[in-house]
Amino acid sequence: MGKVITGFTMSLDGFIAGPNDDIGPLFKWYRSGEVEIPLNDGRFVAKVSAASAAIIQEWFTRFGAIVTGRRDFDVSRAWGGKSPMEVPMFIVTHHPPAEWVYAGSPFNFVTTGVEAALEQAQQAAGERDVLIGGTRIVQQLLKARLLDEIHIELAPLLLGSGIRLFDQLPDLIVLEPILVVDTPSVTHLKYRVIK
Repeated sequence: MGKVITGFTMSLDGFIAGPNDDIGPLFKWYRSGEVEIPLNDGRFVAKVSAASAAIIQEWFTRFGAIVTGRRDFDVSRAWGGKSPMEVPMFIVTHHPPAEWVYAGSPFNFVTTGVEAALEQAQQAAGERDVLIGGTRIVQQLLKARLLDEIHIELAPLLLGSGIRLFDQLPDLIVLEPILVVDTPSVTHLKYRVIK
């Protein structure tokens, strides 16, 4: 079984999106370098530094499934009807959207909670890692001590307001740094969650 990992681009003051779910300022680093990397079947081409390119290429090949929440699904407009990494997606929700519930849908809706969604995703991923998205899903898995790693792409800006990744954590969570890669436009950080 692979690892359970989350990863977000985040501002120095802890926001993963600005007001109205705006991620534009955070994602400027995807257009700030000289190495081109086609993503999502070429629907998007990143231009990043060589150091960032190595991290992105590894990132987009390691996951066998994704777990996220309904809000993430809605805000992204269902990623245009395709899983962003071409792997099975498990959406935690109380009310599955009827238009996406059909045989062969790229999305699996789980109404029995985040732990059930993770279990299904791990089965689908096999030996590969599972990517966790959605702030509430991340927070629930951290509280349950089911998250193995946190990857942060730290953008050199202060958003001042928006959506925070780590808002609802009542207990101390200790992290072990496992990677720091500094580039002119973003700092890549990886931490192991100590359980």
